[in-house]
Amino acid sequence: MADFQNERKRLVRLGYRMLGSFSEAEDVLQDAWLRWEQVDDGIDSPAASLPRIVPRLCLDRLKSARSRRETYIGPWLPDPLVGSVDPEEAIADDITVTLMLAMERLSPLERAAFLLHDVFEMALSDVAVTLSREPAAVRQLASRARRHVQDARPRFSVGAAEADRITQAFFVAARDGDTSSLASLLAHEVEIHSDGGGKVLAFRNVIHGVDRALRLFAGLRRKNAPTAQLLRTAQIDGLPGYISIDRGIVQTTALDIRGGKIASIYIVRNPDKLRHLASDMIG
Repeated sequence: MADFQNERKRLVRLGYRMLGSFSEAEDVLQDAWLRWEQVDDGIDSPAASLPRIVPRLCLDRLKSARSRRETYIGPWLPDPLVGSVDPEEAIADDITVTLMLAMERLSPLERAAFLLHDVFEMALSDVAVTLSREPAAVRQLASRARRHVQDARPRFSVGAAEADRITQAFFVAARDGDTSSLASLLAHEVEIHSDGGGKVLAFRNVIHGVDRALRLFAGLRRKNAPTAQLLRTAQIDGLPGYISIDRGIVQTTALDIRGGKIASIYIVRNPDKLRHLASDMIG
């Protein structure tokens, strides 16, 4: 059990990157633990065997997850991964929510090959064993995945101070419906993704373009909804953002900043996707 716990953080991270859901990643870990406990003969270590078991279980779940997302109400976003102030708890990869959405377009095998080889730096031969494929086939899977997601990989570096300035300015402008300030912050082709899962009020479709975005924020302010409250700024899936209470609902907002402008906004309001956030992280 102690050996399993030593691998737990890394395995949760792997399961989350594969599935986009912390609850499903935890379920996979429980299944992996039961399987490892049954086959453990004292020779193969958890560090060697569990990273092979977890992706296989995730592949099975990805098939059903795809069908569920076809009937999902409104835009689907992964559970928000809020960065911790504890370096040992930080996610040490460069995957953002933008890249995770791009990975949704990959086949389950392409996604697994890309994550295991490119992100988790598993040797190609080990990935081949894990996926029950020949190394040459795995190399092709990873290569195809790399091409498909290359435009979504982080290419724009924004300093912490600049990111915080833009984040704070955006929150204030969005809260106040200040279209002039918003126009200076948003890219012309900005996209707004809002995930309520049909459980709480959220935009049913992705909002495209600065003109529609400005009308949206102005309209929200005119409705005299309760004033949004900023709880704290945070790194959310590798992007600058914040946790707030908006229209009575706790939500996370992540901002994809490119060239000094906000290119995409990712808002998670679905309460099922926020349960993993500890109360002390929100408060």
